[in-house]
Amino acid sequence: METFNRLNDLYFKKLLGDKKRKNLTLSFLNGVLNKDDENYFTDISFLDKDNEPLTLDGKLSKLDIRADLNDGTQVDIEVQVCPFKFMAERSLYYWSKMYSEQLAKGAEYKKLKKAIAINLLAFVYLKDEQDWHNIYNLLNIKSYNKLTDHIEIHFLELPKFTLKDMRKIRASEAWLAYFSGKYNKEELEEIAMTTPAIKEAVEFEDTFLQDKIERRAYEQREKAIRDYYSYMSAFKEEGLEQGMKEGLEQGLKQGLKQGLEQGLQQGLEQGLKKGLQENKIQNVVNGLKEGIDINIIAKITKVSIQDIEKIKMEFNL
Repeated sequence: METFNRLNDLYFKKLLGDKKRKNLTLSFLNGVLNKDDENYFTDISFLDKDNEPLTLDGKLSKLDIRADLNDGTQVDIEVQVCPFKFMAERSLYYWSKMYSEQLAKGAEYKKLKKAIAINLLAFVYLKDEQDWHNIYNLLNIKSYNKLTDHIEIHFLELPKFTLKDMRKIRASEAWLAYFSGKYNKEELEEIAMTTPAIKEAVEFEDTFLQDKIERRAYEQREKAIRDYYSYMSAFKEEGLEQGMKEGLEQGLKQGLKQGLEQGLQQGLEQGLKKGLQENKIQNVVNGLKEGIDINIIAKITKVSIQDIEKIKMEFNL
């Protein structure tokens, strides 16, 4: 079996989203949030809601663990395996829903509790930041004073993570080392000497992989990710090839009339635009035929949902 992906949504949810292993979730949260013995979270309640993904994008990229901590703090843990450039906007959106859903109609604002969003990313998102762990609050842009401690958004970027000293490891580093997949079982056993929860996580992983049903579900999810990447790659290659072909043809025609250098440049630009536009329509048609969600088609092709609906009617799909 290829290297085990600990960020696989099914596995991650079973590891940290199950009340039977809430001690592991508390270890992860207390580590990431840098809690000490005085303000350590001691209990967690998972919200019962259906988190099974409904679309291709959700199936591949989104895991949502929502929970309440013992002091009323709200927390949302998201895993993102596929690069997504609007990660900040999406995280803020989910944070706002988590925060606003605390109050029933007519309830007082003083009852609102802190809400924390934690994003565990399998790709580099914050390209201007060197650290693997970055925390965002609501601050005054002049004095940097914090307006409120009710908002806290964390980004943990696995590709940036490197364990510097295994003998002086923090709990947050231990968990990132585990999820990164960069360390073997012997190294994880050494890490577990300082963070016992890692040993329990490794033991659960072994049990998970020995369960034929769980392992099969895991492999199907991994296959879906590979298929998604393959589909996206084919989309890009097809659009580029078609645009280049028509661009070259148009460029040659223009070149004969206006001079080779100027004509090729202008013709290539016009042809590429035309080819990419026509190819967008074909990609929309292909996506609709494949039964892909309209929202996902819109994201991939950059065609509006309204235009996709028109294409759907025109081609009777």
